[in-house]
Amino acid sequence: PSPEPLILKMVSSQPKYDLIREVGRGSYGVVYEAVVRKTSARVAVKKIRCHAPENVELALREFWALSSIKSQHPNVIHLEECILQKDGMVQKMSHGSSSSLYLQLVETSLKGEIVFDPRSAYYLWFVMDFCDGGDMNEYLLSRKPNRKTNTSFMLQLTFLHKNQIIHRDLKPDNILISQSRMDASDSEPTLKVADFGLSKVCSASGQNPEEPVNVNKCFLSTACGTDFYMAPEVWEGHYTAKADIFALGIIIWAMLERITFIDTETKKELLGSYVKQGTVIVPVGEALLENPKMELLIPVKKKSMNAQMKQLIKEMLAANPQDRPDAFELELRLVNIAFKDSSWDT
Repeated sequence: PSPEPLILKMVSSQPKYDLIREVGRGSYGVVYEAVVRKTSARVAVKKIRCHAPENVELALREFWALSSIKSQHPNVIHLEECILQKDGMVQKMSHGSSSSLYLQLVETSLKGEIVFDPRSAYYLWFVMDFCDGGDMNEYLLSRKPNRKTNTSFMLQLTFLHKNQIIHRDLKPDNILISQSRMDASDSEPTLKVADFGLSKVCSASGQNPEEPVNVNKCFLSTACGTDFYMAPEVWEGHYTAKADIFALGIIIWAMLERITFIDTETKKELLGSYVKQGTVIVPVGEALLENPKMELLIPVKKKSMNAQMKQLIKEMLAANPQDRPDAFELELRLVNIAFKDSSWDT
């Protein structure tokens, strides 16, 4: 039997959570399905081992991003609590806390080297919503294409930048599906964006902290993300929130046309559009970096696609980020397409 449940029992004198099974392993953590003892509610518990500065940095970024989305946003995974564990000692971690353990993690992240005793085992446990529909790949690829679901998913994906967060790793793997139990007959499931380890919260500039932040003016320089969803400028390492718009363009195009590729490492079938060069499939962002004037063939499989939708995807995938719509314009146009054109066929 795994020792995991014992660790969570130390959070209080009475065990609060029971781990049921492992549901996923990310680049820097393991996610379990768990049950809250008191209420038998299901939760997801992500365990991150803080044994390297980069793990600590990813964990803190995720923690800050999830803590900064003040109101519980329906399309963001909700962080119930974060628990910091050092050997047998456990404490609840809160944003801006002055606990010495928390400050040691922050210092480790800033200095890029472990400042606590490396012989101790440090772990962060994130307790979050459990999404029963799996990720977007599993959900969509196990069902027939459905226009209503497509429209609902597109509209749900446009909210991120209102919260001043640049996600930087948007992909169907990181978009989880929560099927509401209230009225399963009619309601479309809720998307929840997860995995904020690479996200960047854009804080207001020093001159005028009252002024809302424009995520499209917040420049980042770390090339990160997953190849197939990365915008051309991310490959170069100078980009803004418009890189997330590009990733959404890839996801939406792939969802509407059911374009998939096989991940070489995991052998999983993933939703994602790409460019064919001979027999090789190349990420769209990489192809546009080599040839910014390249015309994308949209739609690639279907005979027809709504002209406005085709134009919108083309603009979302523009080589120049300034030619892409921002999140507000994207939402307006998607609403327009979804509701004005009732004759829209999949």
